[in-house]
Amino acid sequence: MKRRRITREEVKHVAWLAHIELSAEEKVTFTQQFNEILDYFIKIDEAKTEDVPPTFHVLDLVNVSREDEAKEALPKEEVIRNAPREEGGFFKAPRIV
Repeated sequence: MKRRRITREEVKHVAWLAHIELSAEEKVTFTQQFNEILDYFIKIDEAKTEDVPPTFHVLDLVNVSREDEAKEALPKEEVIRNAPREEGGFFKAPRIV
């Protein structure tokens, strides 16, 4: 597999796009770190995965939601009692303009 290397100029360009100012030392550090990350991707690409079934999540998750059941609604007075502000039997919210 061909090894793709990130250059200092590319790091400088990405920093410019992100509006981040980097010192010369930071550009060197980030260039090395980005290339180390790419090396890990090369290692991952070398893994034998032909017999591994595709998954969308590493854990077998099961939805634990309950079934919807129609129930009696709370009385309006009880609901409005919890409102920080109320007007005419409705929640009163601040005006946003």
